[in-house]
Amino acid sequence: MPQNVVRHEGLHLYAEQPRAEVGQQLSDAVLRLRRAEQVQAGLAVRASELSAIDLTALRYLVQGHREGRDLGPKDLIVMLATSSATVTNVVERLASKGLVERIQHPSDRRAHYLVPTESAVARVDEAFAAHHRAVVSVIDELDPERAAIAAEVIDRIAAALDDVAAGAV
Repeated sequence: MPQNVVRHEGLHLYAEQPRAEVGQQLSDAVLRLRRAEQVQAGLAVRASELSAIDLTALRYLVQGHREGRDLGPKDLIVMLATSSATVTNVVERLASKGLVERIQHPSDRRAHYLVPTESAVARVDEAFAAHHRAVVSVIDELDPERAAIAAEVIDRIAAALDDVAAGAV
C-alpha cells in the first residue's frame, strides 16, 4: 500500500488547519487541485515521449516562439535554473528528434537561437490539450460572479505563495 501513502500525502497540510469548516473544504480542494496538476504533469510528460526537463524546455521555446521572442541556450539556463551542460544536453536531444532548430544569430557568429519546429509545437499542444480542455470546460460553466470569486481566491493564494518564495530567496 505504499502508493496510498503517496496518493494521500499531498492532501495534508503541514500547518494549522483553517478555522472554519468551509475553509477546510477550500483547503482540501486546493490540495486536490495541486495533486491533480501533478498527475496531469506526469501524463503530459508520458504523452510527449520526452523527459520532464526536455518537455519543460520545449514548452518554454514554444511559448517564446508564440510571443515572437528569440530564445537561445543562455535563456534556457535561466528559465530552467540549471547548468550550461544540462541545457547543452537538452538542446542536443531536442535537435536530434527534429523538435528544435538552431538558427544563427544575425550579428553574433558565436550565438544562435533555438526555434521549435512545427512538430514540436504540435507535440506540446497535444501533451497538454486534455488537461487544458478540462480546466477551460469547468471555467466556462461558471457564472461570471462565481468565476470572479474563484479567480480572486486563487490569485490571493498564488500571491501569498509568491511572497513565501520571495522570502526564501
